[in-house]
Amino acid sequence: MQFHLENMTCGGCARTVTKTIQSIDPTATIVTDPPTRRVEVQTAVSEKQIAAALSAAGFPPRAQ
Repeated sequence: MQFHLENMTCGGCARTVTKTIQSIDPTATIVTDPPTRRVEVQTAVSEKQIAAALSAAGFPPRAQ
């Protein structure tokens, strides 16, 4: 699944996003791209759970 995170503008943001996703699925594969503000996630966790965690961390997503 892919998300557009308007607030993910730097490497620090990308690390926070990665840690947030890993907090609910430590085995998730995560690729962040701050310049395009996209994150790609391969996980068994539902898209709704990932979106809720990202929103709670200050990175409300838009599904891609």
